[in-house]
Amino acid sequence: MEGLLTPVSTIYKSQDQGKDLQEEDALVEVRKSPEPTEKPSFQANTPAEALEVLKNEPDYDALILTLKYLVQPDVDFDITSPSPLASQLVNALVSGILPNYWSVLYVPEGKGSKTGKKKKLNRSPHLELFLRCLRSVTGLNALLLALKRYIQLGKASKQEIGGSNIQSTLTIILQALESVLEGDETVRKIWVIIWNSNSSSQKKVVWNDFLSLVGSGKILGIAAEAEDVVNDLNKSVGGMSWIADGALFSAWLTSNIRCWIEDLPLDSENGWKCCRTIVHELLNSLVLDSEDEGGRFTRLLNNLSIFEQRNVLYAALQDISKHHLSSPITTEDDTSWWNPDSKIVSGASGLVKLLVTGDESRRNQLIAWLTNSSGAGMGEGVAIRRAVIACIAEDKSDIEAVLDKSIQQFGDQLYIRHTSSMQQDVHAQVLLLAAGYVHRKAPVRLAMMMKSGAHLNAVSNRLAASSPRARFLGMAVGEALSNLVDKGESKMDFKVDEMSTSEANWYKSLVNVADTVGSLDSLRSGEISHRPKKESARASKAKKKPEPPADYSKIISIEEITDDEEEEEASDDDDLVPYSKPESDPDDSDEDPTNITRDKPTAPVYIRDLITYLRDIDNYDRQKLALSTAAPLIRRKANFGTEVSSHAEELATLLVGLQDKYDIEDFQEMRLQGMIAVLIALPLKMGQWYSKTFFDGDYSISQRSSVLTTLGLGARELAGFGKEDAALTASKSLPAATQPSFPSKTLDSKMHAIYSSSKHKAINRSAVNSLSAQLTNTMITPLAASLADKATGPQILKTRTFSSRMAVETARKKPITNSLAKVVADGFFFPLTGRFFVHLKAYGSSSHKNITFDPFLLALFLKTLALLMHASGPNTLSLTQMTSEFWDLLLSLRAQTTGEVGVLEAVLFAMLTLLEVNEDKRGLVEAHGRQLLETQEWVEGVFGRVSGGGGAEEENKVRVLAAGVLVRIRECVEKYQALLSGDLASF
Repeated sequence: MEGLLTPVSTIYKSQDQGKDLQEEDALVEVRKSPEPTEKPSFQANTPAEALEVLKNEPDYDALILTLKYLVQPDVDFDITSPSPLASQLVNALVSGILPNYWSVLYVPEGKGSKTGKKKKLNRSPHLELFLRCLRSVTGLNALLLALKRYIQLGKASKQEIGGSNIQSTLTIILQALESVLEGDETVRKIWVIIWNSNSSSQKKVVWNDFLSLVGSGKILGIAAEAEDVVNDLNKSVGGMSWIADGALFSAWLTSNIRCWIEDLPLDSENGWKCCRTIVHELLNSLVLDSEDEGGRFTRLLNNLSIFEQRNVLYAALQDISKHHLSSPITTEDDTSWWNPDSKIVSGASGLVKLLVTGDESRRNQLIAWLTNSSGAGMGEGVAIRRAVIACIAEDKSDIEAVLDKSIQQFGDQLYIRHTSSMQQDVHAQVLLLAAGYVHRKAPVRLAMMMKSGAHLNAVSNRLAASSPRARFLGMAVGEALSNLVDKGESKMDFKVDEMSTSEANWYKSLVNVADTVGSLDSLRSGEISHRPKKESARASKAKKKPEPPADYSKIISIEEITDDEEEEEASDDDDLVPYSKPESDPDDSDEDPTNITRDKPTAPVYIRDLITYLRDIDNYDRQKLALSTAAPLIRRKANFGTEVSSHAEELATLLVGLQDKYDIEDFQEMRLQGMIAVLIALPLKMGQWYSKTFFDGDYSISQRSSVLTTLGLGARELAGFGKEDAALTASKSLPAATQPSFPSKTLDSKMHAIYSSSKHKAINRSAVNSLSAQLTNTMITPLAASLADKATGPQILKTRTFSSRMAVETARKKPITNSLAKVVADGFFFPLTGRFFVHLKAYGSSSHKNITFDPFLLALFLKTLALLMHASGPNTLSLTQMTSEFWDLLLSLRAQTTGEVGVLEAVLFAMLTLLEVNEDKRGLVEAHGRQLLETQEWVEGVFGRVSGGGGAEEENKVRVLAAGVLVRIRECVEKYQALLSGDLASF
């Protein structure tokens, strides 16, 4: 028995303690503390084990080990990323761990500060582990949900049943919510967590959820209500938490946004997009839904630097136009076209005034937005310009300054020649709107401006321009201003057909627009300035509808078979012997009966059904059926009712953003055909929409490339080249370069398709590249033949072969209807070039800041523009302006060709196409002599630098293209050298 009991330790007691020794038990249980190197008996190794630990009332050591496991980086699991398991873990922390361990982790020293800054606390060193698990959108939602639950319990129970417990629990949750949000870097930390831990499809959704929590006042409202319940249960008024105080919460939000913007890298495209998104939430919560009429928002602006204030102001103008002034750009032949939405525009003008009131620098930035070379909301409706000018017009000197700068810019020759057509349209609208306000406030001042040299030069320079669009705007502005000032026969009247169109009358009616600065009630009501959409007058000159596509079908008749007829047929066939039932059903070949799908969906017959199928991304059968039937259904419904026209943008949005979730065969081809079908149905409207989506949409490079491919192939189909391009979108028509060179060193075809990063690029790129290669051969072959003829001797010694008339007529190509020429300028070309210049000025030419300058995407963009110009043909009315903008764009991209063979090839191909389409060489030399000589010098340098012969295939292509461009340029230079002598001398 002696060996069974082993003394653990020896304790020496005093005499007084010894007296009580007999009264104590003979055996005392002594717990042995673990050695420093001894590990606890359990530790979570998986998220599921961590959840079990948290649910079973862990001790302090087990809790800390579990928290350390949850915050460590893990590829497979992240507690801050939304998922079912993460939600269960967070709920376990909030409901079970928070009430029990908060007093151990968090012990405030006194009342502390209530400003959201870090307070001096006797905190446990492990508190940050606990807060990191809750510092996410999932954690914030769990804390707010717990507050709501205990608020309802507190209101129902008061003090009778568990009142004190509810009071203490509410206080604990409020303190936890404070700790999660406190500090100046909370917004930045949560943004980093969201954009680093979530998948690409979840990032935007989770970020918007966070904005709705912080920016809409949801946290503020729930926290304030929780404090009221705590004070009611306590029968006293305690100190207010800073998250329940509107002023302190706004100060916290202001400092967080400022800290985030200051630390945000300039090349962080997602970060700046999120900054622009937060402006929308702040406008709604701090201005429209606030009782202080935007006082907190203006305080936020005042704490920012001048540069940051400008960015916020411009983002606010874009948000106002997008969410409140979404009326389309209309050119109605009605002098009162602006009256229906004048109330909404007045409310928007009141919001703009609120943003700039009391700050002269922001008002000057608003004037600069109207008059600078890339501003005034290009691509947006005229309503935003009406709202801004109505705000500026309250100050007489400001509106006169806008008009004076607009007139000087409008008549500048460099501006006329090198500014995109869309930008000139916008500035012409600003000029006419400002002139109307100046005439009503100070008619004498407008009369003096009309007699100044700036106005006379503006009209004369416009009339002398080579671009028809520039001349049109000059005549419209001249007649509109003359109608305000001059009287009788002295009024300017050009007496041309262009000035009698609906569009010209609409431009001239802009001087009659008289909006006012109103209240924000119209914006708070959520009303939007929707107007009846009408076709632009520039596209309505030819009222004849384009011919339907070749596969257009028409419903002749619908015959209904009655049940009686079926019964009669059945009775007549009673004597027929039925076939025996097959031994096995192919659908039953699967051993698992749960995998058999009996209710397979039927093909959609309406556009609304197609939209439903496309949205159902979790159903493989519906996705495949929608893709296979999208193109023929859209084409069939294009000229049958308004199904397609009413849902065109929604269809295009779904198709552009659709992902190949199930690895469907020919997914890219079917998706592309659907996008093209939408474009063919409404070429003018959807051409502009696709152009805007390419630049402004939040899409990947592959999705943007599919938009460019849609524009290129759709334009060629409108031009009559649809049959020639039909095989280019098929997956089997991929060029040989996209196939693996060494099959033995690649994965299996299915696995290679999954892991190959260029899968989507190759499919979208093949069609445009094949077309560009085909056109290159078409343009280069005649040049090579002509040079070969010159090298073989005099023409008189050559034998000429005559063909019969029948052979000539057979070989001659039949003329085709080119519907593209009517809409190419306004629907395709100018929206692309105009927005390109805007993005260039806004984001620069770095591919890290501007996704448009990604080498692959930039080359595809240039080739698409070249295909548009080639498909429109040499007889397009806007060819002169298209040539001017395209040539300026190409010359501005010479720096991007350095080290990028793909971009260099695209630039040279575009130059060759430009020279080929412009058949009037004399007009080309007269209008663009300097660009011609500048291009010649640069291409000669490229031809000299690029090695030929034994070089790479890409370099050989570049050398051939450079040679073709030089031949075309030298033909013009030799033939019209006298015209070029002036430009050549100065060059």
